[in-house]
Formats: sequence, C-alpha cells, structure tokens
Amino acid sequence: MLNILIPVDGSEPSLQAVHHALQLVGAGLKARFVVANVQETANLYELVVAHDPGVLQKVSEEAGYDLMRLAVKFLQAAGQQVVQDVSTGDPAHMLVEVIERQGCDAVIMSARGAGLRAVVMGSVSQEMVQASPVPVTLVKAHPESTPRD
Repeated sequence: MLNILIPVDGSEPSLQAVHHALQLVGAGLKARFVVANVQETANLYELVVAHDPGVLQKVSEEAGYDLMRLAVKFLQAAGQQVVQDVSTGDPAHMLVEVIERQGCDAVIMSARGAGLRAVVMGSVSQEMVQASPVPVTLVKAHPESTPRD
C-alpha cells in the first residue's frame, strides 16, 4: 500500500489534488494518505506581542487543521486512511521533512493555490519537483470548482 502525501492550503486547487487522488483510488490504487499543511513562521511583531510562544504555536496548528478539514473529510468519506500533519516553516523544506517523517512514497499536489497562494503554491510545487526524494504528481487546476461542504 502506497503512502501518499497531499499538501493542502484550503484552496480549491488543493482540493482538486484530493479529488485526483480519489479518482486514482477509484481506479484501484491502494493507498494511505498524509494530508499536510505548512504554516508560516511567526513574524517578529507576533513574537513580541505574544507573551507566550506556545499560544502562537497552538493558533498556528489550529489554523493548519482547519485548512485541511475538507480534504480530510473527502478522503475519510471515501473510506481512506488519513494521517494529518501540520508544520511551520518554509513550505517545500517542511514538506520534504513530512515525506521523510511519514515514510511517503509519492506526492500529489496542486500546481497552484488560489489568489496570493497561487504565487506561493506555484513556487512550492516547482521546488517540490526539484527537492522531493519521491515522485511528485502535479494536478493542474480546473476552472470548474471542487464541491465544498
């Protein structure tokens, strides 16, 4: 059984990567999925204003889990095993760490995020193609939207 990483940022294109993974499952792929979100590192202002760095970490983790919620819901509704992973830092670097930590065999991810995320996810997807120790499948965003619940 393959262990496949699906990075999500809560955008429609990242949910389309989940949809692509489910199409592969429908075609007979046996897999376990690691849904991951990478949060930005707190900036200097946030570090100074927050009196407890633990609070920043907790807020960051909660935001990551919230952004993964629909992806996890879709995969679980299809009867798939899902592990969630939230980390903080440089997205491509952290996703490579997730691959190693979770023993992933492949990555399925969107080629682009939405809005400002498009620039970030586009560059992250290109970095992942270069840096990933495992194969990376890029899913091109389609104009029709992915169902949301």
